[in-house]
Amino acid sequence: MSRGLPVAGAPFPAGRPRRLRRTPALRRLVAETRLHPAELVLPVFVREGIDAAVPIGAMPGVVQHTLGSLVDEARRCVDAGLGGIMLFGVPEAKDARGSGADDPGGILNVALARTVEAVGDDLVVMSDLCLDEFTDHGHCGVLRTDGAVDNDATLERYASMALAQAATGTPVLGLSGMMDGQVGHVRAALDAAGYTDTAILAYAAKYTSGLYGPFREAVQSSLVGDRATYQQDPANGREALREIEADIAEGADLVMVKPAGPHLDVVAAAAAMSPVPVAAYQISGEYAQIEAAAERGWIDRDRVMMESLLGIRRAGAQVILTYHGLDAAARL
Repeated sequence: MSRGLPVAGAPFPAGRPRRLRRTPALRRLVAETRLHPAELVLPVFVREGIDAAVPIGAMPGVVQHTLGSLVDEARRCVDAGLGGIMLFGVPEAKDARGSGADDPGGILNVALARTVEAVGDDLVVMSDLCLDEFTDHGHCGVLRTDGAVDNDATLERYASMALAQAATGTPVLGLSGMMDGQVGHVRAALDAAGYTDTAILAYAAKYTSGLYGPFREAVQSSLVGDRATYQQDPANGREALREIEADIAEGADLVMVKPAGPHLDVVAAAAAMSPVPVAAYQISGEYAQIEAAAERGWIDRDRVMMESLLGIRRAGAQVILTYHGLDAAARL
């Protein structure tokens, strides 16, 4: 008996899929993928030395927060049912070592402590653990005399930064610098200091990308050039999976792919092989593209926003970092 395509007019062997697409209720009933606010994490910026929130030109609707407005935003996240909030600091002063990163009185550590105190029982507070916002050269690590990033010296700075962040009570540290061995080094430092319950979210496949531009405005980055010598090459997928495997072996509690949209194949491959939860970051340039096209009337903002997030979820991400977090939650 032939098992080929049905002849014209014959019943479709598995039924007619269109029957289940006729109404919104039917489509909702058989949807294979669903978004929930608890899967969303809102990235936010907190800036030192300001007394009112400052809009970010390249990211309409996103601001640099004061400490007060940051706590208010965190409470809005709780009310919206979001899963978490990720904090990035914007200091007034920078230096070659990124000294503000592990200063207990530095803007990020103060902001983390206040946010944890305000909402820590109801929202997962996450930190950005990287030096780029704090260095006057804008790189994610300590530089050698030839201008290259010194991997091992940078690991020591990350360990110090991790201890400062863990001391604020922050439960999840987002280790984003893409240095070799960073997860194992930070895990060992945390454990030795008694912070065995502090989790590590490893930016395991963080690609060098042209979509970071709006973020660099948001953190007032001092970077000249790029970070291609330590971030993941966009041409490589198998290499990214090796990075993910290495971070898991070193003790990562979650792993992340960034940016999300251009690398959904890597998100899917990571979800298929990872024994720990997989996160994906819809970054500033992805957000800005949607907002800019919508401002010009070229797309339906809300529809494209939700479609983009659904695609990331369908690829297998269990956690999605997105600047659309609050808007998306309101539509779920």
